[in-house]
Amino acid sequence: MPESLLKVATAIKAVPADQWDACANPARDDPPAGEETFNPFVSHAFLSSLEEAGCAAPKAGWTPVHVLLETDGRLDAAVPAYVKTNSQGEYVFDHAWADAYERAGGRYYPKIQVSAPFTPVTGPRLLIRPGVEPVAATERLVAGLRALREQVNASSIHCTFCREPEWERLADAGFLKRTDQQFHWINEGYGSFDDFLGALASRKRKAIRRERRDALGTGINIEWVTGADIREEHWDAFFAFYMDTGSRKWGRPYLNRRFFALIGERMADRVLLVMAKKGERYIAGAINFIGDAALYGRNWGCVEDHPFLHFEVCYYQAIDFAIARGLARVEAGAQGEHKLARGYRPAFTYSAHDIADPSLRRAVAAYLRQERSYVEAAAEELGEAAPFRRGEPAP
Repeated sequence: MPESLLKVATAIKAVPADQWDACANPARDDPPAGEETFNPFVSHAFLSSLEEAGCAAPKAGWTPVHVLLETDGRLDAAVPAYVKTNSQGEYVFDHAWADAYERAGGRYYPKIQVSAPFTPVTGPRLLIRPGVEPVAATERLVAGLRALREQVNASSIHCTFCREPEWERLADAGFLKRTDQQFHWINEGYGSFDDFLGALASRKRKAIRRERRDALGTGINIEWVTGADIREEHWDAFFAFYMDTGSRKWGRPYLNRRFFALIGERMADRVLLVMAKKGERYIAGAINFIGDAALYGRNWGCVEDHPFLHFEVCYYQAIDFAIARGLARVEAGAQGEHKLARGYRPAFTYSAHDIADPSLRRAVAAYLRQERSYVEAAAEELGEAAPFRRGEPAP
C-alpha cells in the first residue's frame, strides 16, 4: 500500500507549480454558487513571486518552510508556512502576546506562520487535493507543523485567515480559535451600480452619489487595466503610489517593485489596476486580484489628495467591476468601519493558534474567549447599522 511522506520545502520553487495548484486551487465542475474556486493568494504564481522578489524571505523575517504531504511522488496536501522572527505583515495581531511572554522570561520568536504573506484575505490554508480525505490529511499536516515547531524551537503555530471548516478542524486538533471581522460588499444580483444604490436608504444613496460626483469633479478619469493591457508605465505609476502611502502610513512598505513585475508576468489576468488619471498623469491607483467569485482589493496609493478619491478608486470602482463581471462579492481588505456606510457588510474572519507553553496557552485562551464575545457583539451591532432600506419605498 502506498505510504505518505511529510516533507518541508524551503522554497516554493522546489514544488512543481501544477502539483501545488492542484491542491491550492483545484478545478471543480459544479461549485456552490458564490463559493471561491480560485484564490489568487495561495497560487504558486503569487507565493513564488513573493519569495523570488525577496518580500517573503529570511531577511524580511519570513523563512519558507512549506509542509508537504506526498504519496508516491504526488502532492496530496500542502501548507504555506514560514518561520517568523517578527509579527509584521500578518494583520492578525499578536504583539501583545509576544510582549507579555517575553516580559515573563519566555521567547516568543521564532514562531511558525501559516498564511499568505502580507494578505488579510480569507482562503484555504490546508491545501488538500480533491479525493484526499480532509480530516486524515489535516491530522498529518498538523503533525508535520508540530514536528517543525519542535525542530526550530518555535513558541507557536498561527494559521491566519483560514476558512471556517479548516478553523473547526484545527480546533479539533487542539488549536485555539480566534475571530475578527472585515467588511465585504455582497452582490445581490445587481445589474448596475444604480441597482445597488436602490437597495440603500435614501440618505446613504444620496451621500454616495455626492461622493462619486465630488471625487471625479476636477477632471479625473478612471481606467480599469488588466491582463495584457497592463504595461510597465502602469506598474511604475502604481508602485510610486504604493511607496508613498506605505511610507506615510506604515513606515516600511512590505512589497517591492520586483514583486509587481513578477505578478505582471505570471498572473496579469488575475490583476485589476484601477488607475485615476488627471490630464496625462496618473495620480492614484489601487491593485485588486480577481478570483472566480470575488474581487480582492489590496493596496492603494496616490500622489495628489482629492476628496473622496480613495472611496471611488478602492470601493465604488470595485463594486462596478464586480457587477460587470458577475462576481459574488468584493473583499476590500482589513479593518475600516467607514466601509459600512458605503454598502459593505460585516464578515467574520478566522484564525487558529497552537501554543506550546501551557502557561501562555492558558492566558491566550482566556483572552480569546473574551475577544470572540466582543467580536460577535460588535458584528451584530454593525449589521444593524448597515445602510440598507428598511420599509422605505424603492426610489
